[in-house]
Amino acid sequence: MIQFGVIARSFSSSSAVQSAIKNVTVIGGGLMGSGIAQVSAQAGQNVILVDVNSDVLAKSQKSISNNLGRVAKKIYKDNPQEAEKFVTESMARIKTATDPVSASKSADLVVEAIVENLDVKHQLFKKLDEAAPDHTILASNTSSLSINEISSVVKRKDKFGGLHFFNPVPVMRLLEVVKASETSDATYEAMMAWGKSVGKTCITCKDTPGFVVNRLLVPYIAEAIRLFERGDASARDIDIAMKLGAGYPMGPLELADYVGLDTNKFILDGWHKKYPQEALFNPIPLLNRLVSEGKLGVKTGEGFYKYDKK
Repeated sequence: MIQFGVIARSFSSSSAVQSAIKNVTVIGGGLMGSGIAQVSAQAGQNVILVDVNSDVLAKSQKSISNNLGRVAKKIYKDNPQEAEKFVTESMARIKTATDPVSASKSADLVVEAIVENLDVKHQLFKKLDEAAPDHTILASNTSSLSINEISSVVKRKDKFGGLHFFNPVPVMRLLEVVKASETSDATYEAMMAWGKSVGKTCITCKDTPGFVVNRLLVPYIAEAIRLFERGDASARDIDIAMKLGAGYPMGPLELADYVGLDTNKFILDGWHKKYPQEALFNPIPLLNRLVSEGKLGVKTGEGFYKYDKK
């Protein structure tokens, strides 16, 4: 889920974390995976970015290089040589691969950032659990699935946890560190320290639906959609009300369009299936209709608002 934030400027790694986590494997070359790979590499860690699609990896490398260039200009605005060195050295720390099993054999930490499908995650983590060294921590970047359920297929449940980043990863400062029921204190402390080493402000949460941010944010967006669906106020007025009345930088319906209405529906549907007694998670006819019509928000040019597709 996309949130608000400002650029994280802290890329230093503590010596303790560097000795514990030097090699990071990131599974999934999309926006989240490439962002996690970037912040790890610019913090001085060796990274293997994995995706089954080599075209996705090529696109990710280009995106990471461009993003690092922007970061370098902010840090070394008066020293172009150092800026170039920063980009070159960071990119040199990122390797790519198409096989997650072989890529995990040298990892201290594996972060999964693939499709939000429990069966697919189970298939992946079974393989990673068998292939990765005994000391390797396995983590999921899921935003809506249960860490306990994801980890149910692995033997190393004490070395499994949630590392929920926010999009875009290089910009968003928050990292939710999620303790599963069997996550050891040592694993939790290593994940917290690693998160700080890549420039994030870390918070701790138990394995509860949506963790902290999405558990608050998704029902908030859902209630805004229901308010609009009932005709209580226009979309524009709902958004203006929350920006001027609550000081939010973006209104809930603007945010829903920005995130993607399909993403909002996917999370609500998953929670409703698991917790049918919770009224806040009930399906919303208007949201379902917009998604069925392909009106997903900014990415399709129309959602609650219309957008110029460039």
